[in-house]
Amino acid sequence: MLAAHPIDVMLTATDLGTARQFYGDRIGLDVVIEGDEFVTFRCGGDSRLVVTRSSIRSSEHETKASWRVVDVASEVAELRSHGVEVAEYDEPGLKTIDGVADVGFALSAWFVDPDGNAIGL
Repeated sequence: MLAAHPIDVMLTATDLGTARQFYGDRIGLDVVIEGDEFVTFRCGGDSRLVVTRSSIRSSEHETKASWRVVDVASEVAELRSHGVEVAEYDEPGLKTIDGVADVGFALSAWFVDPDGNAIGL
């Protein structure tokens, strides 16, 4: 069934031009399909990120998607070198050190895109 097929992550954005610039220039993703209502980016393997036009920004703070990376600290440094603001947390149950948190089973980091979508590593 579906376990053998790739999946696309779908996010929303109020300004597709800003989303295209953010995910293309800052995050480093290549555009594979683009239209008036969406932009699709190539990610690792056969996965894709699809950003669709919306009239409202995301108001949810939960992580919408997360990249699996080998070295979180290295990716955080690379993101910062491209102007991406990596989130810092210092609250009960979640503390980052230089943008990276030990969540018990893995190291994690987060950034928020221009439309308020929280993305993890």
